[in-house]
Amino acid sequence: MLLEQGDVRLLQSDLAQRLLASTIPARFAYIAGDGTPRVLATWFHWTGELLAMPTFVAAPHVRHAAGRLRALRANPDVAITIDTETSPPEVLTMRGRVTIGEVDGIAPEYAAAARRYLGDEAAGAYLSAIDQPGTRMARIDLRPTWVGLLDFQTRLPSALGGIS
Repeated sequence: MLLEQGDVRLLQSDLAQRLLASTIPARFAYIAGDGTPRVLATWFHWTGELLAMPTFVAAPHVRHAAGRLRALRANPDVAITIDTETSPPEVLTMRGRVTIGEVDGIAPEYAAAARRYLGDEAAGAYLSAIDQPGTRMARIDLRPTWVGLLDFQTRLPSALGGIS
């Protein structure tokens, strides 16, 4: 049975699991405080239920809290894509509302993402350098309510005759 686009069970597919375990940054779209759209690349950690995208609120190496936090608190609706640069591309898209919680120190999900993106040795050095008194992070968590998956072989965009 081929699941329809939008079905969150698509997250259980081999393709989605591979993209969620990859070192490809998530492209994160939201509406900024001035009402215009923004997209940024960000590290993420998939917990099996939610996509955690921690960011800094305060730290010795941080000039100011991430600007997206205020905008996301006002308008938590977001869209995410994790996609390859191969041909044909493989694309995982998710939509939903984020929740934001703050933690003192380095968020465990940020540490897990650092190990995945940088490798254990480099992540260890990086994390010990930034885990200083006064470090505070915000967890931006997305529990997807809509999921899309394209591989341009068995799952095509609807404009190309694929599933909508």
